[in-house]
Amino acid sequence: MVTPANVAQIPGLNTLGISLARVDYAPYGLNPPHTHPRATEILTVLEGTLYVGFVTSNPDNRLISKVLYKGDVFVFPEGLIHFQLNVGKTKAVAIAALSSQNPGVITIANAVFGSKPAISTDVLTKAFQVDKKVVDYLQSQF
Repeated sequence: MVTPANVAQIPGLNTLGISLARVDYAPYGLNPPHTHPRATEILTVLEGTLYVGFVTSNPDNRLISKVLYKGDVFVFPEGLIHFQLNVGKTKAVAIAALSSQNPGVITIANAVFGSKPAISTDVLTKAFQVDKKVVDYLQSQF
């Protein structure tokens, strides 16, 4: 569960270029692949163990990842797709500091398979090189 503290919750942050979020992870919980189009994120683990990572931009699309423990810090550069997975049997907690009072968030699967109106099945079958049934199934999940 993500609890944001940005300009929408605290109007006094307007123009300050900062915001925070507390992220509570259930055992084996996931903060799915997403991006912040207007902010770099610095994540500090307060409790638990997280597998985190981001993917660099085209053409390399290189995964940079690490397992983090209590007290560890990791940086997700602005605009890059990133994720966090609790790899522990107990809950985990982290604080994310972001370099914008309005960082935005785009959850990749929601945006691609849950857009309203839906992205054309023809586009998605070609982009992901999968059968129409796979795209239909994924879209039905959102």
